[in-house]
Amino acid sequence: MDKAWRIVLFSCLLVSFLVSSSAQTCLTQTFSNNKQYANCSDLPALNCYLHWTYDEAAGTVDMAFRHSGTTSSRWSAWAINPSAPRMLGSQALIAYVNSSGVPHAFTTQISTMSPSLQQGDLSFGVSSLSATFENNEMTIFGVLRISQDLLSTNQVWQEGPVSNDQLGVHPTTGANVQSVGSVNFVTGQSGGSGSGSRTTRRNVHGVLNTVSWGILMPLGAIAARHMRVFKSADPAWFYLHVACQSSAYIVGVAGWATGIKLGSDSPGVTQNPHRNIGIALFCLGTLQVFALLLRPKKDHKYRFYWNIYHHSIGYTVIILSIINIFKGFDILQPDDHWKRIYIGILIFLGIVATLLEAFTWYVVLSRRKRESAKHSHSMNGTNGVNEHGARGQGV
Repeated sequence: MDKAWRIVLFSCLLVSFLVSSSAQTCLTQTFSNNKQYANCSDLPALNCYLHWTYDEAAGTVDMAFRHSGTTSSRWSAWAINPSAPRMLGSQALIAYVNSSGVPHAFTTQISTMSPSLQQGDLSFGVSSLSATFENNEMTIFGVLRISQDLLSTNQVWQEGPVSNDQLGVHPTTGANVQSVGSVNFVTGQSGGSGSGSRTTRRNVHGVLNTVSWGILMPLGAIAARHMRVFKSADPAWFYLHVACQSSAYIVGVAGWATGIKLGSDSPGVTQNPHRNIGIALFCLGTLQVFALLLRPKKDHKYRFYWNIYHHSIGYTVIILSIINIFKGFDILQPDDHWKRIYIGILIFLGIVATLLEAFTWYVVLSRRKRESAKHSHSMNGTNGVNEHGARGQGV
């Protein structure tokens, strides 16, 4: 059985190290103005990417559209179209490099199949409109003030030739007729290739770590602490403890890896205390798994020292986990009820642990009292026999 558990634990380690977070290209992109956006998506055609942050209070979408692999003789455009996933009827943001070598951005409505692409107002407000052209990448920046019915809509993007400041007709084959999709500025879902939402990734990171380090780990510790006093629960308590801690470790490593990836994809954002505690937890958790693989037998002379090490590291992990989870709440700033729910879970686990601790001590002390009484009775019986024998000899 020990060999089987060693195989299981080794598998847990292997799986945990194989856990990785697949990153989209947009997550690695940066901007010359060091701006950060909450969400992004790799658009499925024309080497284009959309970044945005939705401000619910202001009713605005701060966005950046990037077209990679283009040249100064091509124009780039991104648009939304509430009526259909097509260019006709869309509200477009267009940019090109003019004859002076300066990127120029403007807005226009596409109302015909042969648009003039002349500057004009859109059906919604656009502010802070600008464009940059660097390293064969055209990026359009803007802040859209859109209504509720446009928060989930169709998006289209396009590119075409420029000559003497005149925008030509775009190709009508290949990728140029595949550049359509949808976007939800609230949820972070976008266009045909899946979302690269940093907000979604942060939420997944928070959930994984809360469930693993913040709930499963304490449950495993409670099971080991309070079930082992019952002889009938041996070795079931050990297997339950290993199951809880191994599951917590695997899920926790997934959450840890997601957090490390989030940090590497956001070079301008630093959460050093949260990050450092997370790395410490990963290291301590890994040591605990290896310690379980090297667990001495009950009668081994080093078992006492192993117990001290194992318990000390285990309780340290639980305390640091809870601290880091609350730091995560401060960073994510979710709805208050999520924080209250976790506090409620901690209170529940604390009450259960307290009641079980009292009951455990009652069982232990009662057992010691019975054993003491039995030992005393046995000693009295032995003394009585010896005394009777002594009298007999005297007689």
